[in-house]
Amino acid sequence: QVHLVESGGGLVQPGGSLRLSCTASGFTLDYYATAWFRQAPGKEREGVSCIYNHNGRTRYANSVKGRFTISRDNAKNTVYLQMNNLKPEDTAVYYCATDGDCADTRGKDFGSWGQGTQVTVSS
Repeated sequence: QVHLVESGGGLVQPGGSLRLSCTASGFTLDYYATAWFRQAPGKEREGVSCIYNHNGRTRYANSVKGRFTISRDNAKNTVYLQMNNLKPEDTAVYYCATDGDCADTRGKDFGSWGQGTQVTVSS
């Protein structure tokens, strides 16, 4: 059974950092694209970042380029999202998803999702 678990969310002040983790069980991430999405109250879900686990190619939303870094540790079956210089507009529930393609920035065709982790950026 495919299972994704996110962790690392929390409350942070503007300018602060957080690292989110997405660990998979029941299958290996090696051959899939894994993405981070976020959804703020009253807003549509948006793709934040994505990585092709087999070759390491990455994609980022323009709003997070230069601040967020996606990486993977295939030995731990885990994908990370390092978030630096956080802004209040980054506040959202962050979800990881896999079994999809990084071109799908809305997540319509990603097959497996985690339960989400709340990130709140506030002073």
